[in-house]
Amino acid sequence: MLLGTWNLENLYRPGGPSGPKDKAAYEAKLAALAAVVTALDPDVLGVQEVGEPEALADLLETVGGTWHAALSAHPDGRGIRVGVISRTPLEVLADTRAYPARLRPVQADDSGATSDGSGRGFLAVETVTPAGPLRVAVAHLKSKLLSYPGDRFFPRDEGERARYGAYALYRRAAEATALRALADDLLAGDGRERDVAVLGDLNDEVQAATTQILLGPPGSELGTRGFETPDQGDAARLWDAAPLIPAERRYSRINSGRRELIDHVLTSHRLVHRLTSAGTGTGTGTDAGTGSREELRLPSVGLDPAARRNEPGSDHAPVWVRIG
Repeated sequence: MLLGTWNLENLYRPGGPSGPKDKAAYEAKLAALAAVVTALDPDVLGVQEVGEPEALADLLETVGGTWHAALSAHPDGRGIRVGVISRTPLEVLADTRAYPARLRPVQADDSGATSDGSGRGFLAVETVTPAGPLRVAVAHLKSKLLSYPGDRFFPRDEGERARYGAYALYRRAAEATALRALADDLLAGDGRERDVAVLGDLNDEVQAATTQILLGPPGSELGTRGFETPDQGDAARLWDAAPLIPAERRYSRINSGRRELIDHVLTSHRLVHRLTSAGTGTGTGTDAGTGSREELRLPSVGLDPAARRNEPGSDHAPVWVRIG
């Protein structure tokens, strides 16, 4: 089976403040997204930046076939939320934005306002695969893109930039801690026997402190000598599939010309030992007409999130793993 995650980039119906300007632009976006989903052919796909639930329904209708979908009831202030689409029925296990009980609210801006929960809800579902039950959590952590009072995306000075960079990091770290708590619930102390995956746009790369929070006990990473050696941390640990992605394709977004892998698939012990491959893009490997390797085409994004409002497709590539 193929399991993946994809940020759909502002999937709204047309006419609203964040959606495409007209029906033609919306239909072009749906067609571009549907072509990727069709080529990827996932069994289970975590999705981010879904606006109206109706927009996701439009996308699945464009893709065609039978799909099951679940969406978080906790969108952010712009109305975007996470979800899951699957070829098999889904049972919602949790839909929460709460921080763990002992984690205090964190400062969010210069006014002293605090954030007491994740900006976008975390969704956990279970589906039954031929290999047994699969539990999946989907998340979209706080962006590294900074916004300032008055709907500005550029700071007044370097002091303001530094402070708001810190506020964003506080929030992303708190959200990673909350997501790790949800993963603990799904693992139930038994990751050696449970298929569990955490999917999503984590808005940071593999070695970032916020990403590392999610992995649990350190050690045994893919590609290290300790991977094949069992230890006491295996029951609670999650493994990032990034090392399985070919190095030249180990990115899911291009930010100001820089390639970044900010979308991740994390798996439990039982699941990681059944991964046969991982990648970004559609996973088609080579172009059938030319024999050349499929090109990963992504736009380079900048500081203004509205710049691509009427562009088709997404500014992220899917990240996926294949499970044997």
